Amino acid sequence: MSDAKGSLFEKESRNFIENIIVEDLTSGKHAHTITRFPPEPNGYLHIGHAKSICLNFGMSASNSGAVCHLRFDDTNPEKEEEEYVQSIISDVRWLGFDWGEHLYYASDYFDQIYTFATELVEKGLAYVDLQSGEKIREQRGNLKSPGENGPHREQSVAENLELFCKMKDGGFQDGEAILRAKIDMAHPNMNMRDPVLYRVRHIAHQRTGDKWCIYPMYDFIHPLSDALEGISHSLCTLEFEDHRPLYDWAVDNTSVAAKPRQIEFARLNINYSIMSKRKLLQLVEEKHVMGWDDPRMPTVSGMRRRGYTSESIRNFCETIGIAKNDNIIDFGLLEFHVRESLNKTAKRVMGVLEPLKVTITNWEEGRSMEIDAPFHPQDESFGSRTIKLEKTIYIEQSDFLKEPPSPRKWFRLGPDRSARLRYGAIIHCDEFIEDDQGNVIELKCHYVEDSFNGKTPEGMKKVKGIIHWVNASDAQEVEVKLYDRLFSVENPESDKEKSFLDFINPDSAKTLNALVEPEILKIPATEQIQFERMGYFVQDCKLSTSDKPVFNKIVGLRDSWAKVKG
Repeated sequence: MSDAKGSLFEKESRNFIENIIVEDLTSGKHAHTITRFPPEPNGYLHIGHAKSICLNFGMSASNSGAVCHLRFDDTNPEKEEEEYVQSIISDVRWLGFDWGEHLYYASDYFDQIYTFATELVEKGLAYVDLQSGEKIREQRGNLKSPGENGPHREQSVAENLELFCKMKDGGFQDGEAILRAKIDMAHPNMNMRDPVLYRVRHIAHQRTGDKWCIYPMYDFIHPLSDALEGISHSLCTLEFEDHRPLYDWAVDNTSVAAKPRQIEFARLNINYSIMSKRKLLQLVEEKHVMGWDDPRMPTVSGMRRRGYTSESIRNFCETIGIAKNDNIIDFGLLEFHVRESLNKTAKRVMGVLEPLKVTITNWEEGRSMEIDAPFHPQDESFGSRTIKLEKTIYIEQSDFLKEPPSPRKWFRLGPDRSARLRYGAIIHCDEFIEDDQGNVIELKCHYVEDSFNGKTPEGMKKVKGIIHWVNASDAQEVEVKLYDRLFSVENPESDKEKSFLDFINPDSAKTLNALVEPEILKIPATEQIQFERMGYFVQDCKLSTSDKPVFNKIVGLRDSWAKVKG
């Protein structure tokens, strides 16, 4: 038995991948586990990638002696950018994982991959095809009919070596020649019908420059990169299951030493979202969103900007687990973990999103009361702040109704109704003032003597409603961004007759001019805070200015979306 034991061996409940790894370590097949997270730098990471990151790097955390590599599968310079590389590095680190010295690029292996391809040609297992792409597609057949051998399939090894060398030396234009594996044109798996291994692309690579004008296909370089790095278990999502025979064929028919094992697991799908990088890129390029890090996007950068914590994403990924069958996860589960995380770490302050002026008629002009309020009601270590209560304050518009329901159903303000100010006194509404359109613009209230510090005067019925507020004289103006689901339907890709763009939620972003207590602006801009009764917020450092901070709503205090759906 291997001595590379760790908590993975003692774990009470393991997923099927962990069981395979434990079996391989116990049998001595592997001395230790080496996994990898291999993103293509053609877009930003999304929450689905976070699941894979947590799985792969989690193996190294739970299995002593194990390591996880970060490798960029940068084989397509047409779509890859350094911006994407840096964003991926930043996101993986932010999620809490470290690859140490094991940072790799598939492009580092281009020379070796070319050697392996040449080896296949010499073995008669690869050939250069000069047909048009259209003709090649016709010859491949379909799921019901086998493919047909093309005219170049039986070329001699010498001729194929000469043509492949000509491809490398720039003797062909884009699309004029490809290198194909020679497997079986009648294979039931379409991926095995002489797949393309190399194509001609006269385009500079972001790392290798103009050294190459041919580039290996993902399905060829990916397994060989795994093998060159000594990966023991190549973990990938289910859409690569049909590619596994080609993965094994590549490592079995070349002289690469290691033989990694590919294992597939279910990808992460979340309702009201899409997980296609191509479609996410379309949203960005067509300016349906502010960018890859738009707080409504399911990207790690977007969630980070919105104010999600790395802990909440890791906990979410752990909760959904690793399965063999695809399913759709409710977005509310992710938000639950965000709330759970922020409830422990966020300071409490008061902010009014839609202000309604209140004049306390029996409060003396010029009188100012200082109130000590805790930053966290359950944790004294957070300390406290001082808030002022004066004659004029602002409350939330929704905390007043001109025609409220019965007192048993409405505990906030209405005509001749009372409510308690958070940390303050009971106020009673005597009068409301409307504008020409019938909108309430001001309340005239009096405060009840001897009702501070949670007291209820003798003979007065206890007031159940507690509302938040800000003091008018020192309230700070801020802009608040309220975000909702980016799409209005659970599966934006389910309607084959419509584009997913048709289901963009027109109410997914709303901007309000809010008022907050001044203490909020003393809290570091990167720190998440709770607006009492309203939800969790964080400053948007991209949009904020010194004159007007901008706050993103991270998540509400409860799952209001479930109520809307119901």
